[in-house]
Amino acid sequence: MNIYVGNISWNLKDQDLANLFAPHGEVTTAKIITDKFTNRSKGFGFVEMPNDEQGQAAIAALNGSEVDGRNIVVNESRPKQEGGGGGGFKKRSFGGGGGGYKKGGYNRDRDGGSSDY
Repeated sequence: MNIYVGNISWNLKDQDLANLFAPHGEVTTAKIITDKFTNRSKGFGFVEMPNDEQGQAAIAALNGSEVDGRNIVVNESRPKQEGGGGGGFKKRSFGGGGGGYKKGGYNRDRDGGSSDY
């Protein structure tokens, strides 16, 4: 079972997260998500437990509990939604290119070539 853990303190490390869940059953992995540029915690993570019953027990016991001064949110992780979402940069076409030299678009002889002045 994959478990989402939110509102966690920035001081917590992966091992702290694993230790938090260990009394409730076997923990396969515990990972706090970090910003790839600053390497600072984003305030949430995921714990994987092989036994669903133990996972449910951990969720029931830990959801809303205080850890390092913060009330953590613990629930079953849902798969990321595909598509939808919106946001982000989408490459769009905004019509023809324009610009450049177009044959016939510029008439040097405005009077049609006759010079009867």
